[in-house]
Amino acid sequence: MKHHGVGRLSAMWRGLGYLLGSLLTAPVALFALPVLLVPTMARAWASWHRRHADRLLLSPRSDPVRVGTWRVLGWLGTYIVTSLAFGLVVVMCAGNAVATAVTVPLWWALPAGTRAGGFFAGVPLSGWGTALTLGTGQFVVFAALTYWLVPPLARLHARICVALLSPSATERLARRVETLTETRTGAMNAHGAELRRIERDLHDGTQARLVAIAMRLGAARESLGEDPELVGRLLREAHEGTEEAMAELRAVIRTIYPPILADRGLAGALTALGTRSAIDTTLDVGDLGTIPAAVEAVAYFTVAETLTNAAKHGQATRAAVRVARAGDRLSIEVTDDGIGGADETRGTGIAGIRRRVLALDGTIQIHSPAGGPTTITVSLPCAS
Repeated sequence: MKHHGVGRLSAMWRGLGYLLGSLLTAPVALFALPVLLVPTMARAWASWHRRHADRLLLSPRSDPVRVGTWRVLGWLGTYIVTSLAFGLVVVMCAGNAVATAVTVPLWWALPAGTRAGGFFAGVPLSGWGTALTLGTGQFVVFAALTYWLVPPLARLHARICVALLSPSATERLARRVETLTETRTGAMNAHGAELRRIERDLHDGTQARLVAIAMRLGAARESLGEDPELVGRLLREAHEGTEEAMAELRAVIRTIYPPILADRGLAGALTALGTRSAIDTTLDVGDLGTIPAAVEAVAYFTVAETLTNAAKHGQATRAAVRVARAGDRLSIEVTDDGIGGADETRGTGIAGIRRRVLALDGTIQIHSPAGGPTTITVSLPCAS
């Protein structure tokens, strides 16, 4: 019960700040209406308020508003009206409570004609008895109204904002098609580049070594019985070349699908990855169940690349990896204590992680302020 009261009090203070802020910005929006009629300005203004609404509702941070111009303008009109109406209610309740708390101890200093103006039924304040009784009663009433009305009013205002600025089903579908088209193109390009890399590795590395081995074995066969020392050297070189070719083949296979995933599953592979990491890594893996191989591979490469980035670019000394499954979604969260400032445009491998994740219809969020810490959160569909 105590925790509930503390939570309610916290919600009241957050709601007060939110509604009073809305009350102050509503006139600004009204006077700046000609400027806000510009679509880019209107969307920027709407995105700012949408973030505040998400923060009040404790919702994940949303993307910038991308709904149609008429939807934004409709929200703007509704925002001005609701902000003024809800804000005035808050001012009446909280303002009277504060005014009463300040006025009651100083009632005696008020001019005689104004001593009744702020209290119930206009009863004149002729002494401490009436001041404390009426003042306390008024304070309790308005404080209670503030305590009970402000949180639901703030949430209602925020929900109206979110509802009006959220894309419709048609807009979500259109955006989804656009995203899938982009990710499909990226996946196809990545797939082509991967095939070319594998072909290059096999042609320039493994195939060249196999040709050299064949030539040495041919020379050794022709020298049998004539030069045993030469035959021994050629066989030794062929044996060494075979081991090197096998190592290169294993490296190529590992980039396609790490064998450790097939041997030990995702949990075991991540444990091995954390053990081999260049930085101190703690791992928390829940019950993952059966996960498709493609999802396992993306999850593995995501953690591997993120830990590499943390050590190489982020100058981190510790990292924490958390992998959990909720229904048909696999969530991966990697946090490090590095210097932050991760930028995928600088070739730190984040672009590759994003491409792999989006290709599976997943989502990725990166929080990396300057000075750290860096947190990368990935969510992947994992329905069998």
